[in-house]
Amino acid sequence: MVRLTATEAREHFADTLNRVSYRGERIVVFRRGGKDMAAVVPMEDLETLQRLEDKLDHETIQRALAEPGKRLSYRAFRKTLGL
Repeated sequence: MVRLTATEAREHFADTLNRVSYRGERIVVFRRGGKDMAAVVPMEDLETLQRLEDKLDHETIQRALAEPGKRLSYRAFRKTLGL
């Protein structure tokens, strides 16, 4: 996986996007000190990640619905969150 400093990514932004979108590269952008701060990935990778998150959310909801216990109305749930 390619790693670029934030400065390199900024100075070569168009090239960075081209590498990702046309060559399918995944690029990690890091800060001074080597701490990773972001990744630039092809749209296909992002869409796959979003589908996976949706699937996991669905499975979590199904497990929660299958558990016996007290149910909350939407209004009560929002109130418990302070919304």
